[in-house]
Order: sequence, then C-alpha cells, then structure tokens
Amino acid sequence: MAFTVESVPDLSAKTVVITGANGGLGLETAKVMAAKGAHVVMAVRNQEKATAARADILAATPDASLELVELDLGSQGSIRAAAAQILADHDTIDILVNNAGITRDAMTRKMTDEQWNAVLNVNLSGVFNLTRLIGPYMQQQGGGSIISISSVVGVFGNIGQANYAAAKAGIIGLTKTWAKEFALKGGNVRVNAIAPGYTMTDILKTVPQDLLEKFASMTMLGRLGQPEEIASAALFLASDEASYITGHVLSVDGGMRL
Repeated sequence: MAFTVESVPDLSAKTVVITGANGGLGLETAKVMAAKGAHVVMAVRNQEKATAARADILAATPDASLELVELDLGSQGSIRAAAAQILADHDTIDILVNNAGITRDAMTRKMTDEQWNAVLNVNLSGVFNLTRLIGPYMQQQGGGSIISISSVVGVFGNIGQANYAAAKAGIIGLTKTWAKEFALKGGNVRVNAIAPGYTMTDILKTVPQDLLEKFASMTMLGRLGQPEEIASAALFLASDEASYITGHVLSVDGGMRL
C-alpha cells in the first residue's frame, strides 16, 4: 500500500514537540500530526504568530490538542526553561521535531561575525542544546523519535550560505551521532533528518518568478516542493511505519541537482 497521511497509524497517544511551529514546514508538520491525534507542543519564539498558527490548525482540525510553549533557540536560558516546562508537564515525549531556523545570507568574503554566529547559534547550537535535554529523557523512557530538519544546502553547499550550509551539515552529523548514543542501553530512540530542497514556504514567495523557475529546473521532477510534502515525510519518520529507520538522512528535494 502506498504511503499517505491517512495510512499513518493513529498518533492519539503521542506527545510531539515541534520547534518553529508557527509557520512554514513547522506549521504544516503540526497540522498533519494534530490531524492524526497527537498532542502537539508548539515551541515557538513569536507568540503572536503562534496564536495565529494555532487558530489555523484548529480551523482544519477543531478537536486538535495543542499547547504553546515559549522557546528562543538562540538563548540557552530559554531552552532550559522550555525543556523543563515540557518535561514537567508530560509523562512522555514521544516525538521531537527540530524545525526552527533562521537565515542570514551573504557571500563568505562579506559575511559578518553577527551573521555567522546568529545562524550557527540558532540552527546548530540551539538544536543541540534542546535535544541534549529531551533526547536522554526519551532514552530513559525507552523510546522516541527525533527528526531534525537539515537541508539540501547542508548536503551540497550553496553560494552565499556558508553559515546555513555549515549548520545544516552539522545537523546531519548530530543525527548520525545521536542515533548511536540514544540507542545505547536499550534506549530505542530513533533519530533521523530530513533534507528538503527548495520548498514553497513564505520565504520563497518573495523570490522573483524567474529564479523560482530556475530552482524548479534543477530538480528531476521539474517543480518546487510544497510544505505538506515535507510534513508528510516527518509524519512517516515519526510513525511506527518507520520503526526500523534510524541514523538516516531523507532527501525530499524532487531529485535536486545543485
């Protein structure tokens, strides 16, 4: 049977934490997991956008179980506080989706320390600092699924994105390491990454049409991705359908050739 969102087992007994769930890939992932019955903890920095995102999810799934937690991945204090709140409020954390990230693009010769440090701090250190609190908790409870959003840029590199490429490549290294570490002593925590290609989130909606067509032509399928296609991949990796998959980087990029 072909995989569809409808074919995924019920997630009603699961608690999922999604960072950056107030838009883009994070919001779509929250939507599909809420629709499958999961209790979704939306860990976000912008509470105003999060409130709007929550309303968006409830419009699609009126009985969705949702919770907002304030989280700034650029602040270790915020990460510790958010993790403490989440762990105190829930007996188990079944799924963690490390989705939140930022961009500060510039050519290497022009990239400032602030641009470099900001992206590495949020996109790599923030993911590490949150997961090193939640991952061992999953290990102690005897299972869980961690999914981190990398990027095609982390695999192939990209002009003007040395900071972003370094962070997303680092996510891949963390994924493979955590898959080993969190499986120790019967931990049974699965850890995987998704490497999306160019996907039609709000960021790409501001890109000129000729560039969008160029990006689409760089894929085997001749088109750009849609956020729900990345969310479906995350849903699959989170589910028991992927129970024997760990330490893997799933490319969801239409066969991109950079």
